[in-house]
This record gives sequence, C-alpha cells and structure tokens, in this order.
Amino acid sequence: MKKFAMNFWPARSTWFRFLALAALSFAAGSWVTLHLTQSRSVHADADRVFELRVYHVNPGRLPALETLFREHTLPLFKKHGITGIGYWHPQDAPDAGNTLIYLIAHPSREDARKNWDAFFADPEWTPALKVASADGKLTDKIDSTFMDPTDFSPLK
Repeated sequence: MKKFAMNFWPARSTWFRFLALAALSFAAGSWVTLHLTQSRSVHADADRVFELRVYHVNPGRLPALETLFREHTLPLFKKHGITGIGYWHPQDAPDAGNTLIYLIAHPSREDARKNWDAFFADPEWTPALKVASADGKLTDKIDSTFMDPTDFSPLK
C-alpha cells in the first residue's frame, strides 16, 4: 500500500496543477470578457453643435438663392455667430440644380436658437429676402438637422 501512495502522489500533483491552470484560465477569460463587453458611455468632446440644412429650391430659383447667400446671408451669419462650414450642390438627379446643402456650427443648441432669432430679426434680412423673392418664392422646403460629432469624427 505504501508503494501505491508513493506512485499516486506525482499523479495527484499533476492533477492539481491541471485544475489550478484550468481555474486560472477561466478567471482570466472571465475578466477579459467582462472588460470587453462592458458598455461605455462615449461622447465626443465638441465645443459646438452642427446644423445640416437642405434647401429644396423652386424651379429656376437657385441662382437667386445663391446671390442672396453670397451678398446677404453669409455676412449676416457672421454677424450673428453662425459659423459656415461648407456649402454644396448635389451632383445627381433629381436634386441637382434645385438643392442647396450647407453645414453650419453654433456654440450650443441654445445659442443656435438665439442666433437664428437674431438673424431673422435683423433689419437687413427682410428687405434682402424680399428683393431675392421678387420673381417668386425661393424654396419649397427647408430641412434642418442638428448633429453632434461622433468620438471618431475628425471634425468636432
């Protein structure tokens, strides 16, 4: 019997090492899984809010709208704290030739409301719009979307 106990001890030591290694692997795997699947709140560090605006222009009125922007709207944007980022025309039908898309920025959503209120109340705006609209209404519809940049956005 003593001989059996001596032979059993190395097997028992190997079995113990196997169980210890299995337990350690399980614990490490659980820890990694916990940290990889843990939900994280991600918010881009942005000091402004963006506004995407799409003007659906009435037929033949795009040149008048562009003139209004060039001569009046852009200077009033600057005056009232609205930062122009970019202005575009779609290349493809059906929007090519009758759509103006632009991106602007405001310090905050509340500032956006204040900026637009000041813009529309500016005494220079109404006469400029009236002249531009003399041959007919410029737009059929205006879409506005406020946006926050993602954490991976190069533009913030």
